[in-house]
Amino acid sequence: MITLYVTDGAGERHTLNLSENCGLMVVLRSNNLGVEAICGGCCSCGTCHVYIDATWTVKLPAPSDEETEVLVAGSFYRPLESRLACQLNVTDELNGIEITVAPPD
Repeated sequence: MITLYVTDGAGERHTLNLSENCGLMVVLRSNNLGVEAICGGCCSCGTCHVYIDATWTVKLPAPSDEETEVLVAGSFYRPLESRLACQLNVTDELNGIEITVAPPD
């Protein structure tokens, strides 16, 4: 079981329990947590922008140049916390991760 702690745009905290590894964007969108993911996961729109708690960022792969370009173009970019959910997979190593959905641009 993988547990995610997600704070949505309204500041409400949600606990999600997943039985298998999956894409973060899909999980957030299917649970109606404010992730639009307009591009469907192509790393081109930024509507799946999330903040990852700094203690967890070291456990994630570094963002690609393409992902960084999309993030930096947004109004709510945070260099050490911003990620696109479409570029992240939830695995057993991320059990307990803290995620906050970024405000829409």
